[in-house]
Amino acid sequence: MPSHPLDNPFHSALGSIHAGLALRHGEVARYPAGFAPFLAIPHAGVDMREGLDALLPAGDDVLMLGVLPDRLPDGWRLEPFADLAQMHCDRELAVIDGPEIVELQEAHRADVLALTALVYPHYFRPRTMDLGRYFGMYVDGRLAAMIGERLGAPGFREMSAICTHPDVLGRGYARRLTAFLTNRTLRAGNIPFLHVAYSNARAKALYERMGYRLRRDIAFAGLWRELR
Repeated sequence: MPSHPLDNPFHSALGSIHAGLALRHGEVARYPAGFAPFLAIPHAGVDMREGLDALLPAGDDVLMLGVLPDRLPDGWRLEPFADLAQMHCDRELAVIDGPEIVELQEAHRADVLALTALVYPHYFRPRTMDLGRYFGMYVDGRLAAMIGERLGAPGFREMSAICTHPDVLGRGYARRLTAFLTNRTLRAGNIPFLHVAYSNARAKALYERMGYRLRRDIAFAGLWRELR
């Protein structure tokens, strides 16, 4: 069983900061589909049959991170993806100049969903904004870049949905927002962390230059019911 909460991020969040949202059956837990497509187990040996049948209706695919099952019941498929880089930061970062940073509220939800649908599909759902605070910058009346809090556990908070509209790439907006929320997180007494694909070399290099360091490689996979 993982000894550090970030080794099993979905499970840690569902058992702490998002416990009020967790849907559970036995040892299997998940977020409601409208919040995030994430499912978790405490250890690899969990018997998942009843939990999957109860929590995943047909056609509802989910993702798992950190702890993957050793075995699945018949009729289910687990597809491992490439490991993600889990990075963290323990010092404040320089915040470069740029557009005003605003906290995103209900009035901004349509703009957030439009931006994430364009550049951050698959993971962002209609109520993902309710998992934490989200911040963004508007340029010429359009949401140009954003960042938010998603997963977490006591003492830790994830930097998530770091994205920039394709029309304004290269202006330092992601760097500005990441430093801003990193510093707020540290001042609140929490360690900021994030996940990035190794295939996204540009983003990973940016985080490294800013001061984020690799904590570990972490397993990532999709899970769904096979068609019969």
